[in-house]
Amino acid sequence: MRSSVSERSLIIESDDDDDDHPQSQPSAARRRRRRHEDGSGSESDSGSGSDSSSPCATPRIPPTAASYTQQWPQSYRQSIDILSSVQSPNLSFLGTPTLSRLSNSFITNSFRGKTPEIISNLVKPLLRPTTSDDRQHQQQEEKQKSSQYLLPSRKPSLQQIPEDQKPLLVAHEVSTYQKCSYTQAVVNGINVLCGVGILSTPYAIKQGGWVGLVILCLFALLAWYTGVLLRRCLDSKEGLETYPDIGHAAFGTTGRILISIILYVELYACCIEYLILESDNLSKLFPNAHLAIGNLTLNSHVFFAILTTIIVMPTTWLRDLSCLSYLSAGGVIASILGVICLFWAGAVDNVGFENKGTALNLPGIPIAIGLYGYCYSGHGVFPNIYSSLKNRNQFPSILFTCIGLSTILYAGAAVMGYKMFGEATKSQFTLNLPENLVVSKVAVWTTVANPITKYALTIIPLAMSLEELLPPNQQKYSNIIMVRSALVVSTLLIALSVPFFGLVMALVGSLLTMLVTYILPCACFLAILKRKATWHQVAACSFIIVVGVSCACVGTYSSLSRIIQNYT
Repeated sequence: MRSSVSERSLIIESDDDDDDHPQSQPSAARRRRRRHEDGSGSESDSGSGSDSSSPCATPRIPPTAASYTQQWPQSYRQSIDILSSVQSPNLSFLGTPTLSRLSNSFITNSFRGKTPEIISNLVKPLLRPTTSDDRQHQQQEEKQKSSQYLLPSRKPSLQQIPEDQKPLLVAHEVSTYQKCSYTQAVVNGINVLCGVGILSTPYAIKQGGWVGLVILCLFALLAWYTGVLLRRCLDSKEGLETYPDIGHAAFGTTGRILISIILYVELYACCIEYLILESDNLSKLFPNAHLAIGNLTLNSHVFFAILTTIIVMPTTWLRDLSCLSYLSAGGVIASILGVICLFWAGAVDNVGFENKGTALNLPGIPIAIGLYGYCYSGHGVFPNIYSSLKNRNQFPSILFTCIGLSTILYAGAAVMGYKMFGEATKSQFTLNLPENLVVSKVAVWTTVANPITKYALTIIPLAMSLEELLPPNQQKYSNIIMVRSALVVSTLLIALSVPFFGLVMALVGSLLTMLVTYILPCACFLAILKRKATWHQVAACSFIIVVGVSCACVGTYSSLSRIIQNYT
């Protein structure tokens, strides 16, 4: 993809210039700017044909990079970073005096007009940095103060953003405090992967039989490979940081918009699943709960779905979601604790592991495919994790560790749950646990608490993308509250209309996850690096695309058919 050079370029001095010629920084910047303007045509050609970039190179945004970062959705990286990373809590509501600075989103514009050092103070990590990290951060702050950052002109595909409403951009690299270590990246990755999907893995074996575990392992292997392909795509050109950026580089603006829509619909569907999950598990804890309003009586499922919506709605109004991001890190603990409770109920509380089950249940394989596919729906976040790594060469190992540990948890929960409950296994193993056991209550309450912290983090990326489309004169905090509240209410209406946790998960896994995790990474890789791809890479990508399309068609048809059957 070719893009003309923007009139205003981002100028950042290299480390060598800062160290060797501290007195000549302004003149050096001007010389580079003149060279950039004089050679704009040649730079555009060379930039568009670039196939690789080094993470150790001096941060530089070429002409093509501006077109990636300034197209809708501009808020994707920031909102997904909040969803996928753990930050220190910094809680504030809409009623703060800083409301006057808000426009197209609370989070994006909370940084408007602030210097980079103030921004870094808002995103400090949980762990105190080492002395060397402290020195590096201090040096970086000094360089930021002495450097002149110029914003490139915007030409978004959907809407021109006024100059005073543009978020602060500080090169391709993020600050030292935003860099992730190996351990942090693994925790973030597992936190994204090990969500509510683990609850349905025993149900997936019930649907497809023990052979389904082979499908789980195959999907894990393919998910790792496609994750590595995304990394290759990110490294192919400078300025690529997110999944929509990859779609833009591969298929232009149309590809960027379509991939963004798919990613946002997947997040929206996850929020629907959260409400169904809350309704089912709270109804198990309080089966006799109901609400009578005149002649209208709401049963426990409807009542708890509405109650959960009322609880989570104010969390979507938060200006700063770092507190929820901090709490949502408990998702890893919740998944592990759920598996431990399942094992405890079977081994210690004498529920037993005596059911043998069936080796293959062919009619249920399509549903099992969707359920297993849903377990690996983290590829929308992996590019963000890669972009924030201290050492990007560790990404394949990090990805392998995340997917490997998640698969062990999935398989462990699946085997234990199906051995314990057999053909009576429900869509969530928490619904099968005996009500009189303490571990059952621990497992259910842990399951209930986790989605409440994740709901806002999951819906906010979609909300922020819609807020970008609001006209400038409508970008008020009251309108933003209305947009977010409308999204929350819409998820409630769909959750009440289609209250089938397992079938909805199978539908999402078959239709959306197959696209995001398997089909699109291969398609983007072939589109961007088709001239450099080896024959076995082309063969592997073609195989994965065929598998993904086949699973998507079969799984989507079966899931929709089963959902329709529940209404007839």
